Amino acid sequence: MPAVIEKPSLLQRAAPLVRGFDGPLAFAVFMLACAGLLTMYSSGFDHGTRFVDHGRNMLIAGFVMFVIAQVPPQRLMTLAVPLYTLGVALLVAVALFGITKKGAKRWVSVGIVIQPSEILKIAVPLMLAWWFQKREGQMRPLDFLVAGLLLAIPVGLIVKQPDLGTALLVLAAGLSVIFFAGLSWRLIIPPVLLGLLGIILLVVFEAQLCAPGMDWPLLHDYQQQRVCTLLDPGKDPLGKGFHILQGMIAIGSGGIFGKGFMQGTQTHLEFIPERTTDFIFAAFSEEFGLLGNLFLIAGFVALVLRGLTIASEASTVFSRLLAGAVTMIFFTYAFVNMGMVSGILPVVGVPLPFISYGGTAMVTLGLGLGILMSIARSKRLVQT
Repeated sequence: MPAVIEKPSLLQRAAPLVRGFDGPLAFAVFMLACAGLLTMYSSGFDHGTRFVDHGRNMLIAGFVMFVIAQVPPQRLMTLAVPLYTLGVALLVAVALFGITKKGAKRWVSVGIVIQPSEILKIAVPLMLAWWFQKREGQMRPLDFLVAGLLLAIPVGLIVKQPDLGTALLVLAAGLSVIFFAGLSWRLIIPPVLLGLLGIILLVVFEAQLCAPGMDWPLLHDYQQQRVCTLLDPGKDPLGKGFHILQGMIAIGSGGIFGKGFMQGTQTHLEFIPERTTDFIFAAFSEEFGLLGNLFLIAGFVALVLRGLTIASEASTVFSRLLAGAVTMIFFTYAFVNMGMVSGILPVVGVPLPFISYGGTAMVTLGLGLGILMSIARSKRLVQT
């Protein structure tokens, strides 16, 4: 009798592509994405196509995540050196003949205008994870020094643009890899103590340090103004302190239960600056209150905890370090954004993941999620 070969259904052919995807991670991201769409509809309904564009950016990020999740971690490791080299070369190109907008030289034209610093958010942890994977079993103090140099080069070039927000994210991702690789606490505690001492001295001597005509070394004038405004936003409530004060007013006016969807007066009367991008957390807080904030924070906590779990269960040093660093990128994004809007950190250009409007940042987040999914998927497929 002739053999009968059944043609697999579309679902059966698609099953291997999604098998091994991490369910808890996907659920946390889905809940945050829903909160982002809801908030963007309210805060950006009179901003032209902001809501539609935000949804489009999420779809693009989802596609990037799906594609990267199919790439095994071993293949990702081969991209570390080329991607890092390309990123640093583009940063040098920005320094030499970059495009200046609003006083910052952050872009370069390569047929299309791109912002190379965004590449380094992923390239730096990839490179450092690759480096420590190569040094596995023979780690020396010199290896950490080399890792610090690999991190300092792109961070220094980004700070020079200047772009303090992106430099902070790249620095956090790189330091996460170095910490997870086994950096001694004896080398960690002294800088932390010096930082705390610096903060205390800054608060105590704020009047003298922020006096007119006082110049701070290593910081641009606008960066110095941001720190001084954080310490006392009431000095210039209609100028430099306007952003922080309006954000704090919006968060406080939301109370416990919030004013309700589409009912935020600070938001819709346009008192909140950048209400669809950097300060969207203030708009969310005003309409959904403390309970909404707890939900949002719970979503980010779930995402970070799941990412760290994936990192701890990874089978190689490269996968473990990369997953840990990518997870800390999400933590840094959320912590810095909420902190600056709440008035506990200086205002820097860091969006709130999945909530704020922004195409480049959303794609970067999708790439990071794809890496986490790839590492989780690789472990699950090996187990099965």
